[in-house]
Amino acid sequence: MKSGKFIVVEGLEGAGKSSVIAQINTALKDAQKDVVNTREPGGTPMAEAIRACVKQPWDETVTTETELMLMYAARSQLIENVIKPAIEQGQWVVGDRHDLSSIAYQGGGRGVDRTLLDTIRGITLQGFKPDLTIYLDVEPAVGLARARGRGELDRIELSGLDFFERARSSYLAEADKDNSIRVVDAMQDMDAVHQCVVSIINQFVQQ
Repeated sequence: MKSGKFIVVEGLEGAGKSSVIAQINTALKDAQKDVVNTREPGGTPMAEAIRACVKQPWDETVTTETELMLMYAARSQLIENVIKPAIEQGQWVVGDRHDLSSIAYQGGGRGVDRTLLDTIRGITLQGFKPDLTIYLDVEPAVGLARARGRGELDRIELSGLDFFERARSSYLAEADKDNSIRVVDAMQDMDAVHQCVVSIINQFVQQ
C-alpha cells in the first residue's frame, strides 16, 4: 500500500487555522485521499489530558521547562499512536500544529535554549517531520484581537504581545530555511487565504 502524507497547518492565535484545515480536508477528499485530522497538543486520550493540563490556569508558576516537556510528551503519544500508523496505512494526516509550534512558542516566545530544545526534539521526533507545513502569517495584534472575539483566552493566549512577536519571528526564520514550509499571508481576506492554500494543496497532491 502506498504511504500517506503528513500536512501541518501552523500560525499564531487568530490566524484562521480551523477554516483553512476545513478547506484542506475538502481539497484532499476531492483528490480521493483518505484524511485523518489531528491537533496538538492532543489527539489521543493521554495527549488530550496533557492539553488540558497545559492550557488551564494554575495557582503556581508553570515553568518553561514543564510546558516544553508536556508539549513533547503529548506529541510523542500522537506521533506513535496516530500519525505514523495512519501514514503507513496510506492515509493523509492533516495536523493542527506540530513541532514548529514548539520552536516558535517555547523556543522563540519563552526563550528556551535552542540546544536544549533540539535535544528534546531529537529524542521525541527521531527525524520525523511533516511533508508539508502551511504557516498562516498574521500580525500578532490582529491575531489576538480575532482570538478575543472567539471568547475567553487560555493561559498561553494570555502570554502577551511581546511573546507572540517573538513567536512570529521564529516561525518566519524557520520558514526561510526550510522549503517544506509555505508561508501564506493571513492578513488577506479569508477567501483569498483559502484560495492560496487550496492551490498549494492541489500542487502538492500532483507531485
